[in-house]
Amino acid sequence: MRPARALVDLDALRHNYRLAKALHGDRALAVVKANAYGHGALRCARVLEGEADGFAVAAIEEAIALRDGGITAPILLLEGVFEAAELAEVDARNLWMVVHHAEQLRMLDGYTPKKPFNVWLKLNTGMNRAGFAPGQARELHDRLLAGGKVGRVTLMTHFARADEPDADATEQQFARFQAGAAGIPAEHSICNSAAILGWPAVRGNWARPGIMLYGADPMPLDGGQLKPVMTLESRVIAVREIAAGEPLGYGARFVAERPTRVGLVAMGYADGYPRVVPSGTPVSIDGRPSRIIGRVSMDMLTVDLSALDEAGFDSRVEFWGAEVPINAVAGAAGTIAYELLCNVKRVRFEYRGS
Repeated sequence: MRPARALVDLDALRHNYRLAKALHGDRALAVVKANAYGHGALRCARVLEGEADGFAVAAIEEAIALRDGGITAPILLLEGVFEAAELAEVDARNLWMVVHHAEQLRMLDGYTPKKPFNVWLKLNTGMNRAGFAPGQARELHDRLLAGGKVGRVTLMTHFARADEPDADATEQQFARFQAGAAGIPAEHSICNSAAILGWPAVRGNWARPGIMLYGADPMPLDGGQLKPVMTLESRVIAVREIAAGEPLGYGARFVAERPTRVGLVAMGYADGYPRVVPSGTPVSIDGRPSRIIGRVSMDMLTVDLSALDEAGFDSRVEFWGAEVPINAVAGAAGTIAYELLCNVKRVRFEYRGS
């Protein structure tokens, strides 16, 4: 069996949720969209259901998979519905939904639910991606409740730069939200992971922790309290030595400056490891630091064993996890941890903890 695998530590997931809720000081929806950021949405939701205040997903198909898998806790559709026909499923499966544009309001006008909907009204406070102007909050709040189709409204917004602690954009967005929500008898949902970790002044009511649940710090400001949930690893499947001046791999991007002992590893971009990382990107081999050398190919990549005399065939190689911070790999790839985690595929997933 090919040795590439992703180990998912469910106890670490539970720890990170508890940390998010403790820092926030109120209720928290665990965000499990995009297959729980690549970790397996149903497995993650089952572990958290006993203590999570609810879950958040991107779209109704993700919510249906959770409901069909036995999840009974509240589930919020972060993008709301995409067509009016979905409202029947929202109604039947007791889902919560975001409303962020006028077409969704019109869909609600044309449907009579068996029981009133729980709606999260999204305000655009500066991200300029989705949501209504804060000045419309009072009118829309009252409109939603007036017809009896909606029983509860939560006001929400989303920060564009909460992961930038030196930027004043978050304070400006928060001020706009407060102005729009002033005097409206509704709960609020403001904090994403970065806001939970770095902006205590904006905490309150419902938080929406996402990436921090999976142990990746978006800032980083948590002081090492988060625990990585996924460990991506494989094994050395062959060893060779190349002389000084010899090239290695596609494109001869690496040329040995000295005699180099090379480990071939069963991991590639078809597994989700980023092809764009340069030579020098960190890995851990049998618990000791090393580096990738040469270009990542579809199924294999190569690592430097020169300073690791005891490493060789079948040595364990960690690409990210407790030994290699995923943010270090993301930085080398010119991307973010979110993308790396969501892209993991083909490898064998193994779950630990309960």
